[in-house]
Amino acid sequence: MYKVKEIYYTLQGEGAHAGRPAVFCRFTGCNLWTGREEDRHKAICKFCDTDFWGTDGENGGKYTAKDLAGKVASLWPTSLDIGTPYVVCTGGEPLLQLDKKLVEAFHELGLQIGVETNGTKLPPNDLDWICVSPKAGGELKLQSGHELKLVFPQKGAEPILFENLEFENFYLQPMDGPDIERNTALTLKYCLENPKWSLSIQTHKILKIP
Repeated sequence: MYKVKEIYYTLQGEGAHAGRPAVFCRFTGCNLWTGREEDRHKAICKFCDTDFWGTDGENGGKYTAKDLAGKVASLWPTSLDIGTPYVVCTGGEPLLQLDKKLVEAFHELGLQIGVETNGTKLPPNDLDWICVSPKAGGELKLQSGHELKLVFPQKGAEPILFENLEFENFYLQPMDGPDIERNTALTLKYCLENPKWSLSIQTHKILKIP
């Protein structure tokens, strides 16, 4: 059974697919933080602002591969042959649960599969889009893919450490929080001085959509 926090239809808010309609499937659990505030001080990733604890979100619960694929497909607003139905597997850390069986179930219904991962776990084969967001202190095992999206700045995860990896797209995204204005200015400056990197903005927060 797959444990899912929430499943919902929205627009991708950041990175290479910003603005693209997608069904987000947020898995519970992460290997860099428990998700509990009382444990944040000992988390590897201390800046996470996502609720991935439990199964109590919209369409959350425990699913078989077939049922989960069916639920995701049911949220696509038109028949599956209109547009390209796209599911974004996220978390938490989705690669703790996403496996070959679920990939096959999604593909059987014609869904393209994207994953947003911290890169500490290797993925199953046949994913359509791999976005890796490295975290300082996490062992980066997944060093190739379609998109590397680095939250910036992170001490110990400077962009120069990743720029020679085998990714098709390189994005810097300002770290949210109380220093967002400063971090945005630093990100803009870095991208202008290092044009290998493009700017990613969390447009879903600006638009106030899920």
